[in-house]
Amino acid sequence: MKIIEDIKKQLNNNPDILERKLSVSGKDVYLLFIKSTVDKTLFVHSVISPLLDYSGEVSLDILSQSVIKAVEIEKIEKSQFTKSLLRNKVLLFIDGDQQALAIDMELLPTRQPSEPPTSPTIQGPREGFTESIKTTIALMRKQLPSKHLVIKSFFVGELSHTQVSMFYMDNLADKKLVKKIEKKIKKINTDAVLDPHYIVEFIVGHPNSLFEQYGSCEKPDIVTAKLMEGRVAIAVDGSPIVITFPFMLFEDIQNSNDYYTNSHYATFIRYVRAFGIIMATVVPGVYLSLRLYHYQVVPLKYILTISATTQNLPFTPFLEILFILVLFQMLYEVSLRLPRYLGIATSIVGALVLGDTGVQAGLISPPGIIVIALSLIAVYTVPNQAPQLNIIRIVFVFLGGTLGLLGIVGGMIYFVNYLNSMNEFGTPNLAPYAPRVNSDLKDGLHKKPLTQMKQRPKSIHSNDDERGLNK
Repeated sequence: MKIIEDIKKQLNNNPDILERKLSVSGKDVYLLFIKSTVDKTLFVHSVISPLLDYSGEVSLDILSQSVIKAVEIEKIEKSQFTKSLLRNKVLLFIDGDQQALAIDMELLPTRQPSEPPTSPTIQGPREGFTESIKTTIALMRKQLPSKHLVIKSFFVGELSHTQVSMFYMDNLADKKLVKKIEKKIKKINTDAVLDPHYIVEFIVGHPNSLFEQYGSCEKPDIVTAKLMEGRVAIAVDGSPIVITFPFMLFEDIQNSNDYYTNSHYATFIRYVRAFGIIMATVVPGVYLSLRLYHYQVVPLKYILTISATTQNLPFTPFLEILFILVLFQMLYEVSLRLPRYLGIATSIVGALVLGDTGVQAGLISPPGIIVIALSLIAVYTVPNQAPQLNIIRIVFVFLGGTLGLLGIVGGMIYFVNYLNSMNEFGTPNLAPYAPRVNSDLKDGLHKKPLTQMKQRPKSIHSNDDERGLNK
């Protein structure tokens, strides 16, 4: 059949594109499919066997309504043939007919939902998204069986034609926010989309910003909770990551475990995470500034201890801290890229051996190692912000090494002012503290019990401010 030959030619006659010719009631029926993406058992039982057993009148409408056993069957025009085949449909042609049937028989390799490595929980749901967009949608339907859940799908990428799905609650999400994000997704012009992060820069207002302007997670319960606050979620076929808009920086200090445990303990842990951010970013710079410029504010016994361990070092304090930072970062990168167990062994042995040997050789000091090690560990109290915190730490090291505590204070003022100026999709980045939103403080650093959270966050524009438990 000429049209089939034309389709094969457009697809470079790839060997996994197969054609099957059947004789049904004296008419030639052609099936075209990609064998690596088709459920062969279902294909035989639902398409081939019914066609071979059929002896009535043959037309696309009759075959789709009475013969072929498939959940999704669509009649398509010539312009859609190649695109439907590349979306893993089985194409059915009748000799002499200019249209075709696109039958869903897709079966792609995928893994079962499991607890994601980025969001482990002690108590609470352990299901996580997978790389299949169908699984993602199914998990969201399972978690939120509501008539108000809206799912819109787009195909983005000139070459990849990747399915991008947008989730929101039509009774909660701000319609202006939904239309704005939808418009930006439709305007994306790129070759391929392999992950939600490929489209983030097309959506956010400050693509060159150091700080994140979107939330990301791998668990349906977290996404559901955010949708219930009026947010919009975006998933991409091929990735287990789901991103949400709008975003507040404080979201990364929160954790799903906070809602499955005692509110007093959750409050304590949030203060620990906030302290971890300060330790991860500012402490190395403060240590350096105290050694270089403000040693008079340090108690005498600590000055004597530090002096005894640093007096014979060949490096200046500034170069020493930079050297330790680069050394630890190299060990981290090596541990990521080596095979798992070898990487763990390398990072542990490398840190212990190089650190201890460096001290004994007189190249680095114990206080410097302790300060940098604490800073590196503290980063992962807020793992979603780890890349940003690592860069900010280096900035504060330079400020502390050149301008002392004045530079540290100036840097903090600059970063806080910059974050305060970000107002993505009408939601202040530092809400609910800047600006102060009193009702939202119930789920701030101090977490109140769920029974006291009677309103949705006012920092996020929502069509309904009252939660169900207050109605």
